Amino acid sequence: QVQLVESGGGPVQAGASLRLSCAASERTFSTYAMGWFRQAPGKEREYVAAITRSRISTDYADSVMGRFTISTDDAKNVVYLQMNSLKPEDTAAYYCAASNSRRLPTAADKYDYWGQGTQVTVSS
Repeated sequence: QVQLVESGGGPVQAGASLRLSCAASERTFSTYAMGWFRQAPGKEREYVAAITRSRISTDYADSVMGRFTISTDDAKNVVYLQMNSLKPEDTAAYYCAASNSRRLPTAADKYDYWGQGTQVTVSS
């Protein structure tokens, strides 16, 4: 059982940057593909970014491409989401997730473990 705890969210102005962190309890963290999803009020959870278990490949939703970066520190069992040039439409609860997939999972149902989320609020 992998436990995931997100941090780093908060209120910011449009154009600002934030770095979200997600700490994993599992020593075999490096064997999981990791992803970030978000959910705005009244909307369904949407995919944001993912990184393969090899940490070689990454993928991003079109809405965040060029602004967000996913990375990991496997020595610390942490996955990050660097968010730059934030927009009001980025306002959501952000969730990290871990997957046993050997590929680059972008669908929520491919993920096996989820964190509780951290809120990001971007004001104009």
